Amino acid sequence: MSNVQASNAEQSMEKLFFRASAEDFRKISGSPIAYWVSSAVRKAFETGEPFGRIATPRQGLATGRNEVFLREWHEIDFTNIGFGFASREQAQSSGLRWFPYNKGGEWRKWYGNNEFVVDWQDDGARIRDFKDENGKVRSRPQNTDYYFREGITWADITTNSFAARYSPRGFIFDVKGSSGFPEACKLKSVLGLMNCKLMYDFMLILNPTSTFQVGDMARVPYINLKDEAQKIDHNVEKLVDFGKADWDSFETAWDFTVFPLLHADFTQPTLKTSYQKLRAYWSEMTLEMQRLEEENNRVFIDAYDLQDELTPEVPLNEITLTCNPHYQYGNNKSEDELEALLLADTMRDLISYAVGCMFGRYALDKPGLILANQGDTIEDYLKQIPEPSFPADDDNVIPMLDGDWFTDDITERFREFLRIAFGEEHYDENLRFVEQALGKDIRKYFLKDFYNDHVRRYKKRPIYWLFSSPKGSFNAFIYMHRYQPHTVGTVLEYLRDFKDEKLQARKNHLEAVSISAGASQGDKTKALKDIEKINKILAELDDYERDVLYPLATEQVEIDLDDGVKANYPKFGDALKKIPGLS
Repeated sequence: MSNVQASNAEQSMEKLFFRASAEDFRKISGSPIAYWVSSAVRKAFETGEPFGRIATPRQGLATGRNEVFLREWHEIDFTNIGFGFASREQAQSSGLRWFPYNKGGEWRKWYGNNEFVVDWQDDGARIRDFKDENGKVRSRPQNTDYYFREGITWADITTNSFAARYSPRGFIFDVKGSSGFPEACKLKSVLGLMNCKLMYDFMLILNPTSTFQVGDMARVPYINLKDEAQKIDHNVEKLVDFGKADWDSFETAWDFTVFPLLHADFTQPTLKTSYQKLRAYWSEMTLEMQRLEEENNRVFIDAYDLQDELTPEVPLNEITLTCNPHYQYGNNKSEDELEALLLADTMRDLISYAVGCMFGRYALDKPGLILANQGDTIEDYLKQIPEPSFPADDDNVIPMLDGDWFTDDITERFREFLRIAFGEEHYDENLRFVEQALGKDIRKYFLKDFYNDHVRRYKKRPIYWLFSSPKGSFNAFIYMHRYQPHTVGTVLEYLRDFKDEKLQARKNHLEAVSISAGASQGDKTKALKDIEKINKILAELDDYERDVLYPLATEQVEIDLDDGVKANYPKFGDALKKIPGLS
């Protein structure tokens, strides 16, 4: 080995060799073997105040069986959910059964993941009394004095970064969705620190695994920002507002009010120009959020004297807005691919909102939820909206067929929605814009993709249920919140009308063509092929009626929304489209 090679080898060994004393380890709470940390980091642990004193991190409720006690909020009767309560006593006196529940969720900063509700009626009586077959209590309600308090929540599982969110008052929290409760005057600065670059370094020091427990959180050092505190508070307030505005702009949020493309701020003469204006706003919001996060990073990096170790930059894919395609779809795609995905998803969201208007869940004439309670009727809808511009379906059954067989077919109703919501003048252009974004004809989208998208959007707990014959020759949607025991009978009426009237009339016409002296041989051949297809459809629908739909209609099935989709959906057996995990 030459002298140069030997020198290089020694230098490489020096880079892999760290010197640290036992006294250095003791400066970090818990004395983890973090031999690589710098003197500045050790100083932060030595002089900073532990999070345990500042943020009061706590684990929450272990129900013993989430399947029994948790629901996606959209599954149940909306009037039976208690929002915004400040204490257990208030919640108990309300008599309500369901309350918002923090459960961790996907990697998202500042605000969001508000999806679940928990059965906490009578101060959690059912959960507290939940026992196994041996009589042992399975649930573990922990830190109940902190339930319903304003605070900060995060998931205990994390990978390459940390994500904390503001939690307004009114939530119970889970073991996986741990929470912290700083004094009101420090809440914003604590949330700012938790979402800055330093946090990941602290995680690696305190617990290098992917599970970051409340005990680890309690040891994070907090340094008073002094002169910069006001700036951080201002920035965090704006970041939370951005996160909330983004979360609430999608119908899966309980505070959703109106679809963004129909908001007065973005409405333009055409759907395309409306989208362009909305897209520009989304882009501005994303970039402003990036700027604020980077400014926060600078402040914290300076406060902890880590300028030589960290830079403030935040990549776009870490700006956790649903409207940000870099976050939503990842960074391994071109800008054109990202834009195409965002446009297509926005059109799918528009279609989903339109279907909500068809069923009366939403309305063009009033923001927010309209019909979202068990057994709601068209009369309930008309009490709120006596003269709707786009009326809800009166019988809660919307057919979805390959052809214009019914005037209230879902495709026809969407076309009507587009005309009313965006105007007749640009209807053709607007429909073309939607179809180009989807890459297919609107009827084909409904037949092939809509239900899969709906099931995915609502996390396998769909609110619109699809009655579908074995080969899909007959399909009809119902809205579960408007379900009545006679609803299956109404679906049966549609099936019989389609089968015995419309298809039979079409078959009779084709038979006349096949024997007509005035018809060409080509027309006769085509007519005979179409008759054969119709005969196969009729046989399929006869079996579906006889074996599935008619017996179900006579059964007059009852459902209880409190039981959740997973309990109610299978009650309809083969009548409904199969969903893995439900049927």
